[in-house]
Amino acid sequence: QVQLVESGGGLVQAGGSLRLSCAASGRTFWLYAMGWFRQVPGKGREFVAAVRWSGGTEYYADFAQGRFTIPRDNAKNTVYLQMNTLKPEDTAVYYCAAMQGIYYRPVTTDAEYDYWGQGTQVTVSV
Repeated sequence: QVQLVESGGGLVQAGGSLRLSCAASGRTFWLYAMGWFRQVPGKGREFVAAVRWSGGTEYYADFAQGRFTIPRDNAKNTVYLQMNTLKPEDTAVYYCAAMQGIYYRPVTTDAEYDYWGQGTQVTVSV
């Protein structure tokens, strides 16, 4: 089992920045990738960004490209979501997710992830 603990959400004005953190603990030896998804009421989870733990290849949704980054700290098994130039449409609950394995798995699909954090609210005001 892997446990994920998120932090860093909150209220920010449009144009501002926030950094979310997600710390993984437990059986992290087979960690394959970690990612961020977001969800607004009445809609499914939307891919935001992900990183493959071995090699560090990063993936971003089109809306996140150029504004968000997904740095990580391997030693702490922690991934971050640095969000800049935030827009009101970025308002959502943001979820951290982790997947385990050694073979190729797609990292932009929420169904592929094995573990999920509790979610943290991000609200961007006009």
